[in-house]
Amino acid sequence: MLLTATSTVQLPSLASQIVSFAANNRIFLFYGDMGAGKTTLIKALCECLGTDEPVTSPTFSIVNEYIGKGNRIYHFDFYRLKDQSEAFDMGYEDYFYSDAYCFIEWPEKIPGLLPEHYIRIQIKVIDNNSREIIIEKI
Repeated sequence: MLLTATSTVQLPSLASQIVSFAANNRIFLFYGDMGAGKTTLIKALCECLGTDEPVTSPTFSIVNEYIGKGNRIYHFDFYRLKDQSEAFDMGYEDYFYSDAYCFIEWPEKIPGLLPEHYIRIQIKVIDNNSREIIIEKI
């Protein structure tokens, strides 16, 4: 699926489309350059799933937890990991295999720990206001 966002006003609608496309898949991997909008899209996805908590980047804590409507949501930012053993040490599998939603930024830092099936989201910057969002089921 290919989506284009030209304004953050479109994000609630795009998030709804992504959640519908994902169906029962709950693991989402986000790829994109620094500042591409990964956390911004994750915020819209969390709101779509019913959380009313503030959604922020877990850059320093590595993982944030949110409660949605009947859903637990984990938001990971692996940017600061030195190697994937740090994710192993934090018990990543308890999160990934919990049937909760897992939104994972910088999954390229943990290539050997990724689940077999997931939703891959690639965000490409077109210009200051526009993003191309490519969503695939893997």
